[in-house]
Amino acid sequence: MSNQLKKKKILVIDDEVDLREMVKYQLQVKGFEVTTAEDGIDGLEKLKTFEPDLITLDMNMPRMNGLEFYEKIKGGSDKSQYPVLVLTARANMESLFRELDVDGFITKPFEIEQLIQECESIIKKNSRVVSVDGQQQGRARKVCIVENDSDRLKEISYSFLESGYVVNTAQSGACAMKRMAMDVPDVVLIKLKLEDISGDVVALKLKKMEEMENVHFVLYTSDSAIDMHIVEHIGKKIGENRLIESDSPAELLQAADSVFV
Repeated sequence: MSNQLKKKKILVIDDEVDLREMVKYQLQVKGFEVTTAEDGIDGLEKLKTFEPDLITLDMNMPRMNGLEFYEKIKGGSDKSQYPVLVLTARANMESLFRELDVDGFITKPFEIEQLIQECESIIKKNSRVVSVDGQQQGRARKVCIVENDSDRLKEISYSFLESGYVVNTAQSGACAMKRMAMDVPDVVLIKLKLEDISGDVVALKLKKMEEMENVHFVLYTSDSAIDMHIVEHIGKKIGENRLIESDSPAELLQAADSVFV
């Protein structure tokens, strides 16, 4: 385990005693500090004295199930104050968990190594340091990726997740504007040719929002024949001349990283 993960704290919430204790043991072997809870109510009690870097959350539990617990720790906001990895036997609920914006999802039964790798990945992602006005902030960089092609969106998103970003996505300009009004990112990647609204128009509308004042924008296109006069025009419109003539995940990641230098 890297120094970045040593002494990180995990709260394991599961009503299955054997599974709960096995997960606790395996995580402790990896160097994590682990506390357990038998259901949502017990989990809320533990949070009064334990500040976790990650919560592993079972869904089907007595007294208070996983969904009820998740709503409690969200409070009135759109996102939990703690990173959450959902564990459930219901594979068909993945779309629901994505809508809830949990940090990860594993279907039971699972290999313990898969769980450990996912825990490490989520904690690394949420521990990435961001520079804001010259000060180091102990949180992950947030990116919103706007891409209408679902396969390409997955490829780009995976690249950013692997590099430690917190990733939000949208497959249309309208959805992007609604999503970012609720959860402001540090950088936005927008495909130039979206199906509903042109990417440069989306960027222009977003930049007019007061809460988006300090957000960076990167537009991209796979159209290598684009006229450079169009690039200059778009740059002037959005106030940033960052239009990448590629939809390669590696090049987009490099472009996003460069805005923080």
